[in-house]
Amino acid sequence: MTVSVTPELEDAPAWFRAALAAPADVGTVKVDGAEISYRTWGDENPGGLVLVHGGAAHARWWDHIGPLLARDRRVAALDLSGHGDSGRRDRYSLDGWANEVMAVASAVGITDPPIIAGHSMGGFVALRAAGLFGAALEGIAVIDSPVRDITPEQQAAREERAFGPLRVYPTREAAIARFHPMPDQPTLPYILEHVASTSIRAVEGGWSWKFDPAVFARSQGALTLLRQLDCRVALFFAEHGIVPPDTTELMYDKLGQRAPVIEIPAAGHHVMLDQPIALVTGLRTLLSDWEHSLPTGPALAGSG
Repeated sequence: MTVSVTPELEDAPAWFRAALAAPADVGTVKVDGAEISYRTWGDENPGGLVLVHGGAAHARWWDHIGPLLARDRRVAALDLSGHGDSGRRDRYSLDGWANEVMAVASAVGITDPPIIAGHSMGGFVALRAAGLFGAALEGIAVIDSPVRDITPEQQAAREERAFGPLRVYPTREAAIARFHPMPDQPTLPYILEHVASTSIRAVEGGWSWKFDPAVFARSQGALTLLRQLDCRVALFFAEHGIVPPDTTELMYDKLGQRAPVIEIPAAGHHVMLDQPIALVTGLRTLLSDWEHSLPTGPALAGSG
């Protein structure tokens, strides 16, 4: 499937328009009774990367990122249950979402241990997957995830500032006009417009958001995710993001002081919306290093 570029995006730079025009295969896999939607880029390959969005987001946040990472690997982005075009559940959990990530990796033909890159709440999911599946993963990249605290989306939902009962807007344009990231930040307008236009669905009486507000009712306990893991770990932080230096140090220490810490300069929390090329550069560099180096620490346990 090819993503069409709308007239509103014609002023976007060539790299962005090319990324959106890259062929993307769309599919679903059933996980514990829910249909999980995903998109993939790149030729079939035993090695691959799964991209995991943040709270209330969806796979299309990665439309301009996935193709740029798919030159020599299979890249998938999924809608976690309760998000995007995936099914909803009565209850949501990090364990359930971690299982969905692994199911998508298998469904798209990634037979080698996959790499998971998760943003914000998706970083919690990546950490939980590493805790559950350990050496079955090549590694995880955690992108601006405030593990000491809850995510800004969860905080806004708790304070009833956002993500409450879904409002219905009379027109598609009215819904798109109300879209903004949480926390709000400067963005590249052509990326924001694409993400906004893929965040809504037609409902009775108009248009509304795709996510289920109940995703923010899950239990917390993010600090328990921090421990030495049986796979590689990399920590990405946005220079103007939501993870303070003391949390960075805490995460580094609890992960055994063996996780590279990579800062994306001039970026806000939603790195793919304001500094996408810097994010891609960081991820490409990390993936290249992991492809040509050996892990250290617990990830080597049992190797000969």
